[in-house]
Amino acid sequence: MFDKLMEAQQKAGEVKKRLDAITVTGTAEGGKISVKANGNKVVQSVNIDADFFKDADKEELEELLVVAINKAIEQAENLSQSEMAAMTSAMLGGMGGLGNLFNK
Repeated sequence: MFDKLMEAQQKAGEVKKRLDAITVTGTAEGGKISVKANGNKVVQSVNIDADFFKDADKEELEELLVVAINKAIEQAENLSQSEMAAMTSAMLGGMGGLGNLFNK
C-alpha cells in the first residue's frame, strides 16, 4: 500500500510538471485582450492591443481583463481535471479488481 502511495505522489508530480509546460489562453473583445496561463492556473502574461488600449476607459479595461483571466483559468482547470482523471484512472486500472470496488 505504501508503494502505491509513493507511486501516486510521483505521478502527481509528473502531472504538475506537464501542466506547467502547457499554455492556455483566455481572450476578450475579439482577441484584443489576451491572458496566457499554464495548466496549473498560474497567469504568465497579459497582452492588450495598443489601439484598444488607447480608446478603452479604465472600467471597460478592468471588466475585460477579468473576463480574459477567468477564461484562461477555466481552460486551465478543465485541463488539470482531465490530466488528474487520466492519472487516477491509470492508477486504479493498475490495482486489479479494486478499481471496480465502488461501482457495484
